[in-house]
Amino acid sequence: MVSKGFTLWFTGLSGSGKSTLAHAVAEELLERGMKVEVLDGDVVRTNLSQGLGFSKEDRDTNIRRIGFVCHLLTRNDVVAIAAAISPYREIRDENRKLIGRFVEVYCRCPLDTLRARDVKGLYAKARAGEIKGFTGVDDPYEEPLNPEIVVETDRESAAESAAKIIRSLELMGLIPASQAGDDYSEGEEEKIKERLKALGYI
Repeated sequence: MVSKGFTLWFTGLSGSGKSTLAHAVAEELLERGMKVEVLDGDVVRTNLSQGLGFSKEDRDTNIRRIGFVCHLLTRNDVVAIAAAISPYREIRDENRKLIGRFVEVYCRCPLDTLRARDVKGLYAKARAGEIKGFTGVDDPYEEPLNPEIVVETDRESAAESAAKIIRSLELMGLIPASQAGDDYSEGEEEKIKERLKALGYI
């Protein structure tokens, strides 16, 4: 089977698990023999988008650059996996339109949980005024309206969320199905199918 490329776009607040899940899914797809490239928002900022700040204009530019690279990878039959906060709905939708084969994964996690988790100490710095324009604190995050996949990272383990993503991609016909067992319940399987049916994928 020759797999076509697509973009898997992780969005969510800082600390919601985007990078962890992006790499977990990438590992699984590589094991299935697919060509995969991960574009992590933090890494992109230190290379492709070095010099950009955190104004809305700069953030939009950063997300458009990631989207453009994903577009190139996708049309060359690579699975492009982007993990970036990408706070503004308009730019995410712009990338969806550009790329075409685009799957949005919303890493949902309550702000209170993220503040308590605060692995990088960024929420504390934002509350203290040391970081300005921090998404979710003093800059908005616009939730996706109809993401293909929603993972609840405050209630699911990383393995459970990754399994939901992989299963969704299988049902959408974007990756070959595996005989491996799933790390989630039958109830979750039904939720996945209901979401994809509502969006017209299955």
